[in-house]
Formats: sequence, structure tokens, C-alpha cells
Amino acid sequence: MPEIENGFYFRYFNNTSFMLDTPYGKMDKLIVHYVGNKNNGDGVQLSAAETGFEKIEEYFTALMNSSFNLEELYSFHFQPRVELNPVYQFIKEIFADKETFAEQSQNCARLLYDKSNHPKIKGGELQVVYLRNCLINDKTVDAVAFFKSENKETFLKVIASKQGLGLETEQGIGIKKLDKGCIVFNTNEKEGYRVAVVDNTNRNEEAQYWKDEFLAVEPVANEFHQTNEFLGIAKNFVTKQLDEDFEVSKADKIDYLNRSVEYFKTHESFDKEDFERKVFQEPGVINSFRKFDSGFRQENDIDLPDNFDISAKAVKKQARVFKSVLKLDKNFHIYIHGNRELIEQGVEPDGRKFYKIYFNEEN
Repeated sequence: MPEIENGFYFRYFNNTSFMLDTPYGKMDKLIVHYVGNKNNGDGVQLSAAETGFEKIEEYFTALMNSSFNLEELYSFHFQPRVELNPVYQFIKEIFADKETFAEQSQNCARLLYDKSNHPKIKGGELQVVYLRNCLINDKTVDAVAFFKSENKETFLKVIASKQGLGLETEQGIGIKKLDKGCIVFNTNEKEGYRVAVVDNTNRNEEAQYWKDEFLAVEPVANEFHQTNEFLGIAKNFVTKQLDEDFEVSKADKIDYLNRSVEYFKTHESFDKEDFERKVFQEPGVINSFRKFDSGFRQENDIDLPDNFDISAKAVKKQARVFKSVLKLDKNFHIYIHGNRELIEQGVEPDGRKFYKIYFNEEN
């Protein structure tokens, strides 16, 4: 049966266990509010008191372990100074005095409602958690976490009666995937804390309210961020700009993408000139990339050094979106992972196009 606390349902299963070896410490407080869509006039339902969590803590822990990446961190910001960021101030009050937890969580819920004014934003439960003894950057600190559940899951509930057993459907909060979340760690306070963020819904630009409007965070300039940003610039150059300046085949573009990822996989540190020389090789292509790189950084307000340590986790993340598939009509897909010189492109006298592929072994 589901556990009912202050009008909210939490579903748990006693025969499931999770590993609790985690950097997210132990839950100390939990409160749940409902935040609707302001554009639709849904309103906010605020809880006055905290709720129990003993039977569900392991599921929150498992959700955090599977959802957050502590390499990809953010910090609060605001102009002209971070102290004017409302969420930063609410969190700061909680860290200063835990007795204000319920009050400040309500302030966060009201602010989130005020920012939930796009018609595509879904209402949902905002769960606010106080965590003790989290581990980040070799420091043990407390943290405050937000989890917003926007998409409900359907469960089958067994109903017992004198005639036997029956089934009916019930909707509740899922425990396998987090819609939106953040964890604010009590470290680097003057720099806007350290914040881990998840947003798996409303990815379209007009609905980016979680990171930009509500939290108002920006990436911390660590090796993960630097690696991720530069690989993104290289990918955008190859896929969107290269064939504007040069006549290149799709196989050539895939080769540039493969060489970009390979450079980051085989080097511990990044040097921009070395990268340009080994990946793009030709002076004309290098100059084209430099022009694109400069404009892209300025347009997207990106500040990157020309030398930094490479994050293997960022490379792994970006490599998943670097396409190495050559699609030929609807008949063939050619996966190009290595030497570009082993594939040749040509045209038959009758106009049919072809690729010639060289190999040593067939598996």
C-alpha cells in the first residue's frame, strides 16, 4: 500500500534494496509542496510541516546516485552580485539556521511558481530535502536538494475483497527517473555555492526556466566544463560551418569529428594549437575554425582558456553525440571509426555514386 503523508503519496516496495554507499550523505529533513503552472492559474499548495521519510530514504538516495553528475557543477549567479539571487538567499538562510527549513522551502516554492509561466511547463510536486554529511571535492558538507516531479507513473494496485483480488490503476511519483532536480552543497558560499543540476524535461529554449529563471546558475569553470564546451564548439564547426567554407563530403566531416574525439581521448591535457594542427591539419581549415571559434564564443558568452586538463567523463558524454554514421539513401549505414584513407568516394559514368571500402579482416 502507498504511504500517505500530508496528502501526498509515496510508493515503495519492501522487497527492493539499494546500495547506500553514496556521496549524498543522509536525509535529515523532507517537505513537499505542489507547484502549478502560473500561466494556467493552478496555484501553489504549501505544506506547513515536514514529513517523515524513513521508509523512502533509500529511493531518494538511489535517484540521486543515478541522476546527478558531480563533475558537472554550477554556481548561483546574479547581476550585479550573487547575494541578489533569491534561491541563493533562501538556501543561505537554511544553512545558517535549519529551523527555517520549512519557511524557506515555502519561499522557494512560491518563487518557482512565479517562474512557471510558460504554457508548456507542467505542475508537479516540489520535494525539498536537507542532507547531512555529503562528500564533494573531498569535503564533508551539508546540502539542500530540490526534486520536482512533473510526469506521473501509472501503477497497478491490488484490491482485496470477499470475492477475491482485483486490480485498479493509480498514479504516483516515479522513483527511476528524475524530471528536474538540484543539490546545493554548503561549500564555496561566496562564489555562489556548488550546485548539481538535472533537467530532463522542457528542453526547448523557451521553457528553460529551471536553470535560468528559477535557480539562475552558471557552469563552474572546471575541467569538465572546459572539455565539454570545446568539444561542443568543434562539433558545431564541423557540422554547421565547414561545408559553408569548403567542399567536403560527409565522410570527411565524420573523419574530423572522429579525430576531434580521438584527440581528447588520447591526451591528458588540451592545447588549442596542437589540437588544430592534429585535427584540422590544413592551414585554410585551421583559419576557418579559428574565425568560427571566436565568433561562437562571443555569441554564446563562452570564456575558455587555450590550455586545460581534459575530463574523461566529459569526453565520454560528448562522444555519444558525435555522429560517425554515413547514411546512404535507405539502403546502407556505414560506421566510420578510424582511418579515412580506407574509404573512397566516386561517381560511375551513369551518375550513380559509390563508396569503396578497404579492409584486412571480415568479422
